[in-house]
Amino acid sequence: MVKTLDELALMRVSGKLLAAVFEMLDTLDLTGLSTLAVNDLVERFITVDLAARPASKGQYGFKFVLNCSINQVVCHGVPDAAEIIRDGDVINLDITLEKNGFIADSSKTYLVGNASPAARRLVSVAREAMWQGIGQVRPGAHLGDIGHAIERHAKKHGYAVVREYCGHGIGREMHEAPEVLNFGRRGTGMTLREGMVFTIEPMINQGTRKVATADDGWTVETLDGKLCAQFEHTVAVTRTGVEVLTLRRDERSMLPSRAAST
Repeated sequence: MVKTLDELALMRVSGKLLAAVFEMLDTLDLTGLSTLAVNDLVERFITVDLAARPASKGQYGFKFVLNCSINQVVCHGVPDAAEIIRDGDVINLDITLEKNGFIADSSKTYLVGNASPAARRLVSVAREAMWQGIGQVRPGAHLGDIGHAIERHAKKHGYAVVREYCGHGIGREMHEAPEVLNFGRRGTGMTLREGMVFTIEPMINQGTRKVATADDGWTVETLDGKLCAQFEHTVAVTRTGVEVLTLRRDERSMLPSRAAST
């Protein structure tokens, strides 16, 4: 669960490469693209431009390099040539990358074109909720502190937190201990120690927190058909606070005061 300095250095490389994938996506107009076209573009960028491996491909029998979850889809959306990204959509792209034996995991919800004010507000609060959780990370804190901060922020704005899915430890394997819940009570759960690495990934719903899995066995949707937004970063517990291993350059101003800057 606790990584060595050498392992952290390798995870830092994976995290920076994955951040570069999202920085590439940030330059694109997604309108009119199929979700499979986005998948293929990301696969080529990871394998050719970055000389890395898309860690999701082949994991648990999944055939693609990313999950693409549009509007009411909470997570695990499957790329499809027939699914076209349209003006006004919100779409979460969840991507993993492995380099030198270590995996990084991150996701971002994109507002496509002329998204509604309600969609923009949801996406903004979901992003803030993730950063509220990240801001709790430091040695001696508890996993419950993270979940409490996330849920409190979401509820304050009238949204619900999905409970069936959560963050997780990460390293040589995509999913390691511990589970990092997006709800909880302060002072409860595992005590954080320097060198621990895990993801923080709240899924915030516009309506009910309840979800259902579609017939394909992958796609998870809100039960009431309302929107969901998700953000995710891979973080490490440092001596004084937190380091966001998948941080993008445009997010540096979001870092908590105790965060390491690399």
